[in-house]
Amino acid sequence: MKDYKLSVCSEMVFQELPLLERVKKIHELGFSVEIWDWTNKDIDALVATGADFTSMTGYISGNLTDDDEIENLLNSAKESIEVAKRLNCPSLNLHGTGLGEGGIPVKPVEVVTGDMWLKALDTLTKIAKLGEEHGKVFTLENLNLEVDHAGTPFGKACDTLALVSAVNSPYLKMNLDLYHAQIGEGNLIELVRKCDQHIGEIQIADVPGRMEPGTGEINYPAIATALRDINYTGVVAMEAWASGDSDLALERFKNAFK
Repeated sequence: MKDYKLSVCSEMVFQELPLLERVKKIHELGFSVEIWDWTNKDIDALVATGADFTSMTGYISGNLTDDDEIENLLNSAKESIEVAKRLNCPSLNLHGTGLGEGGIPVKPVEVVTGDMWLKALDTLTKIAKLGEEHGKVFTLENLNLEVDHAGTPFGKACDTLALVSAVNSPYLKMNLDLYHAQIGEGNLIELVRKCDQHIGEIQIADVPGRMEPGTGEINYPAIATALRDINYTGVVAMEAWASGDSDLALERFKNAFK
């Protein structure tokens, strides 16, 4: 039996419905719910659904390495925390840099310098302290550079692991996205074992296509076994498009992680 919580990204399923109705539908089917950008949503209406929110985007703008953008990141993280409190949402998600239209970095980076690593470490230490002050956990998500997010600094899971482990705070964890990791790194079961105590959330979708488990090459039942083997008790979230019927996609997700 699983000991982790199953959650579904409301941005990517039941596309025929308004987002608020998607949240209600996911909740009615027995899953927790995740959202992306909170600035374009009616927060009071989301609260009224009674859904269990597990994660939301933890910033509006900014990045980890440029002084003016670091200030934007920290200020918008503070705003996001207040929204997370209203939603009773425990986790706020970050990326290596701000993402724009289509998930492309606002400021693409070809070479990540040593100075950028040091600046990112300092910024994330401040983020972790902010999380500690408010009882919220920030998660740093890995992204693939080959298909979806070219030019994202600190994109690989090995990069996010290095930063999170260096900060070494319970208020900064990895959002280990296995869809992105499969494209960029592979060897997922060993990756899960290696990241272990630093994982704050697991996100999943199959490869290729970024759809629900069973539509591609990843053996998600084996991943589920690996998570049980490391006694993982956090969130497993489907951040995937439905290949067809969304109800069926969620059923496939549940069966892969039962």
